Amino acid sequence: MDLGCEFAHDDAAYVLGALPPSERLAFERHLATCPDCARSVGQIAGLPGLLSRVPLDVVESAPAPEPLPDTLLPALLDEVRRGERRRRRLIGLAAAAAVAAVAAVSLALLGALGDRDDGAPRAEPSSAVSTAPAEEMTPIGDGGDVASVALTPVAWGTRLDLECRWAGGEGERPDYQPEGGGSYALVVRSVDGDVQQVATWRAVPGRTMRVTGATSLDRDDIAAVEVQTEDGRPAFELAG
Repeated sequence: MDLGCEFAHDDAAYVLGALPPSERLAFERHLATCPDCARSVGQIAGLPGLLSRVPLDVVESAPAPEPLPDTLLPALLDEVRRGERRRRRLIGLAAAAAVAAVAAVSLALLGALGDRDDGAPRAEPSSAVSTAPAEEMTPIGDGGDVASVALTPVAWGTRLDLECRWAGGEGERPDYQPEGGGSYALVVRSVDGDVQQVATWRAVPGRTMRVTGATSLDRDDIAAVEVQTEDGRPAFELAG
């Protein structure tokens, strides 16, 4: 068939009766003068008969859907799990960044508060080194020991650092026995007559004892400090 013919593509429509009447009449006139179109019509003239043999339900029924591959559901589940893991990682990173930011701001605020000098009271660390000089306490009786106490003013009151030692120097006292160390108490008397027991301990014979106590009294409100035996007798005293 001459593809340059203007009727070259009308043969199938003519055979199936799909051409409008005017175009059908023009095509029939053309067939008388065009052997190519006439031959093409002759080749497909039996097409309507073949189509008439096809059952109507086959022609009108929709094509059956293709079955889903067996790998589709596992792949979707894997993708969902990967997305959930990525989401948890992102949430964890965001939480860590928030904690770090809060910590940085807290440190900055603490540094700023630590640098200010506005006279406001501040809590002293429990391990702060005593800044007050130690004062020798007066022994009550002759036990051969010496005691000293440092009274350090702090924001919450006064810290007391007590040391009891053998007067002969470092090391164990020769006449001490391993047993019978006894218990002692550190007592503070205020100028108003109040009494506070601020520390207790059990002595280790022949050893230097270092004890720390605390009182809410200001240094100027302390009238006296005593080391008392377990039966309440004073062993050492420091008058305020």
